[in-house]
Amino acid sequence: MQFDAIAPYLIETHCKITRVLDGDSFMVQNIFSKDEKEIRLYGLDAPENKRNRKLIEDEKKARVAGEFLIQLGRKSTDFVLTIAPPGTNITLITEDKYFYDFYKRQLAYIILPDGSCLNETLITEGYAKALDEYYCSNLSKYQQLNFLAKQSAKGLYAFTGIF
Repeated sequence: MQFDAIAPYLIETHCKITRVLDGDSFMVQNIFSKDEKEIRLYGLDAPENKRNRKLIEDEKKARVAGEFLIQLGRKSTDFVLTIAPPGTNITLITEDKYFYDFYKRQLAYIILPDGSCLNETLITEGYAKALDEYYCSNLSKYQQLNFLAKQSAKGLYAFTGIF
């Protein structure tokens, strides 16, 4: 596994995905202790897949209908389910200084069994956009990957230029 985070980080192995909540949030479990927690991916944002407070905010920011954003959110979630379904063994990498988001979910990079970073894959394939709301040492890289996905009309960008 190769990971190029700049900040000091914590690595958690022996985890598996138990539930995909949406394109950027997961429930994961330690396979030994059975402890479960919610993980939010660093450096990106995927559209919501149900009506909630954040969807209303996203509607206003993007000036796009909520139902359309929900359809995009479902496409993002479906993509995640194809590459990281429940039961997938993963490694979590969390930057020491930026451990939790506003909602007390642990922030992390998810490393898949093949060594790829799920965060990076979602942005590269156009199923999430780079987001600077929480610090992420790979943000500038993610912004470049997001630009390329948008220019190539990959993933969700095949349907819209903004989400």
